[in-house]
Amino acid sequence: MHGWRRRARRAASLGVFAAALWLCAGGLLTAPPAQAAAHGCGGRLAKTVPFETGEVRVYKSRNRACAVTVARVPGEGRRMAVSIQPRGGAPVREEGRFTRYAGPVTVGAISRCVYVRGSVGAGSAVSGWILC
Repeated sequence: MHGWRRRARRAASLGVFAAALWLCAGGLLTAPPAQAAAHGCGGRLAKTVPFETGEVRVYKSRNRACAVTVARVPGEGRRMAVSIQPRGGAPVREEGRFTRYAGPVTVGAISRCVYVRGSVGAGSAVSGWILC
């Protein structure tokens, strides 16, 4: 009976080890994270709205929409802003002095259009209703 318990414990240990190895290997073999991860947005890049001093990037996941305003040329802190508004909802904003990007701002957007605005210095852009 003692040998049976030892074999069961060994099998359980090997199972845990195999599962951990599989998870680690899966992390190594997946694609590198998208640029969205650097800015804190999840999902895929769905729309880019360019303007003279930067661009607004809109990301969409299954149930969320996220926006980030990115300066064309990073540098000294300057006035930047980003906002995203789901149709029928209130806008979510971030504004202030930033060197590279403003945001991310995220809203729930299951089957809803969103309206996005962004600015860097004197330049700005609005998207109109998108992701409908």
